[in-house]
Amino acid sequence: MTALIQLRGVTKRYGSGVAELMALKGIDLDIAAGEFVAIMGPSGSGKSTAMNIMGCLDTPTAGAYLFKGVHVEALTRDQRARLRRRYLGFVFQGFNLLARTSAQENVELPLLYRGDSAAVRKVAATRALQSVGLGGWEHHTPAELSGGQQQRVAIARAIVTEPAVVLADEPTGNLDTQRSHEIMGLLLGLNRDHGITVLMVTHEPDMAAYARRMVTFVDGGVARDVVNANPTTEAPPHPAVAPTAQAI
Repeated sequence: MTALIQLRGVTKRYGSGVAELMALKGIDLDIAAGEFVAIMGPSGSGKSTAMNIMGCLDTPTAGAYLFKGVHVEALTRDQRARLRRRYLGFVFQGFNLLARTSAQENVELPLLYRGDSAAVRKVAATRALQSVGLGGWEHHTPAELSGGQQQRVAIARAIVTEPAVVLADEPTGNLDTQRSHEIMGLLLGLNRDHGITVLMVTHEPDMAAYARRMVTFVDGGVARDVVNANPTTEAPPHPAVAPTAQAI
């Protein structure tokens, strides 16, 4: 597979002198197009810093970051923003939805920033919401949705631009077990059925088990990089309980 993302000798330093912190210590990492990679490690290991750099939300102190062969570390702030809008989608633990805005409008936001017309935004957002099982929920605000539904809206927002990569930072951290597996099923489908590269930071082994590759960070370096020979391919069956108002 062609390398979509390449990190070469990437370091990240915060502060200076006695307050200096080396969050990354010379990372080398390749991510191929179409991979599903779980990025794991304890707090302070550097996994989130690496994710921020790969998502063009931060820049390395030294080393090279190549996306589709382009040296991202050499791009201007505006150029990195354009790369994010065109190629990257983001899913966060806290959903990051606008509270007084409908699901439809939340999903339209990346297209609004990109300058698409209202008609184009509406069609694309409706399609994205349908793809995550929220057809008919377009006009509901986050307060009217369960946690699992809010994360589905966040995933729809991440994929509405048809990105090459979805970066998911603890996407199940605020969900119960059942909703977590349902969200993982969605991410798995995006990867398997649509060829979207998925990079997921998680501390939960049962969520990481959906990935075909697991990269573990420790003390600012890659301590382990292994292929998952038996990835989870579908969510476990729901427990036999009566449905509730919180069901997705």
